Amino acid sequence: MTRSRRTQRSHYTLLLNNISRSIESARQRALHAINTELIRTNWEIGKHIIEFEQQGRVRAEYGSDLLSRLSRDLKLRFGKGFSRRNVLDMRRFYLVYPIWQAVPAKLSWTHLIVLMSIDEDARRAFYEGHAVHEHWTTRELQRYIASSLFERRTLSQHRKTAIAPRRKHTVVSRPDDIVKDPYILDFLNISRGHRTTERHLEQRIIDNLQMFLLELGKGFSFVGRQVKISLRNKHFHIDLVFYNRYLRCFVLIDLKTRPVSHSDIGQMNLYLNYFRSEENGPDDREPIGIILSADKDEVLVEYAMGGISNRIFVSRYRLYLPEKELLQNKVQALLHPSKGPPAKR
Repeated sequence: MTRSRRTQRSHYTLLLNNISRSIESARQRALHAINTELIRTNWEIGKHIIEFEQQGRVRAEYGSDLLSRLSRDLKLRFGKGFSRRNVLDMRRFYLVYPIWQAVPAKLSWTHLIVLMSIDEDARRAFYEGHAVHEHWTTRELQRYIASSLFERRTLSQHRKTAIAPRRKHTVVSRPDDIVKDPYILDFLNISRGHRTTERHLEQRIIDNLQMFLLELGKGFSFVGRQVKISLRNKHFHIDLVFYNRYLRCFVLIDLKTRPVSHSDIGQMNLYLNYFRSEENGPDDREPIGIILSADKDEVLVEYAMGGISNRIFVSRYRLYLPEKELLQNKVQALLHPSKGPPAKR
C-alpha cells in the first residue's frame, strides 16, 4: 500500500470515529432526556394524587380505593406501567421529594425507588450523592445500603464531615476519603465459626474480586496478589496490590486473620518505602497501606504508628452484615450526643 493510500485510510478512520462519537453522544443525550421526562411525569402524577387527597373529597367518594381505581383506569388508557404498586411509588416519590429541583439528577427511576425506602434525610442524601458521582448501578446502591455504608463511614471517620457528600459531592482527594472501618466481606460466604487462614481469606477475595472492588469503593483497579519484594537475599510478599486512579497511588493491602500487631505495622511501612522508591512512576503519589485485620487494639495502633510518616491505615473486616439498629444507634450517639437512641417504631 502506498503512503498516499495509507494517509487516505487514516483520514477516513478519523472521520468514521468522529461520526461514531457524535452518534453515541446523541444517543446518550436522548436516553438521558427520556429518563428525565419519565421521572418528571412520575413526580407530577404523585403531585396530582397528593393534591387531590388534600382536598378532602377522597374518603367520602373513593375511600381507600383511590390508587386501585387510578391504576385500573390508567392501564386502560395508557397500557402497562401503572400497577397499583407503581402508582403508590409515584405518590411516595412526591412525598419524599416535594420540590422538583431537589430530585437528584442522572439517576434512574429504579435508583429513586431504592432511595425512597430510606426515611432519614441525611442517610438518603449520602447515598444520593455517591450514587450520582460514582455512577452506581441499582445493584451497587442496594449493596451499599444493605452493608450500612453510611453508618460505617460516619463511625470510621468520627466526624460529621463523613456525612458529606450530600447534594454536592466532593471529589476523592485524600486517603481518608476511601478508607473504611470496618470493611464488610459477607460476599465471601465464609461460614460462621469457620476458622479461616490468611491464604484462604485471600483466595476467597480473589474469587469474588468484583464484589471486593465494590466494597473498596471508587476508582480501584486490581494490580496483583502476592506481589514479591526482594531486598538483597530477603523476600517478602504483599497480599494484594491495587491502584486508585483518583488518588493516583498504589494501595497495598495486608490481610491478618488475627488482631494486628506492632510488627505488622512495621512491615507495611517497609512495603510502602519500597514501593515509593522502586515502583512509583513520576506522576504517582505516595502509596497507601491498609492492614485489614480481624481486630485491632486502638492504643497499640496509635503508639505503633507514632513517628511513621507513611500513610498506613488499620481497618477491621467483618464476614457478616452488621446489625443495622446497633450501627444506627452508634451514629445517633456520635452525631447527637445529647439524644438517646432513636425510639422503636
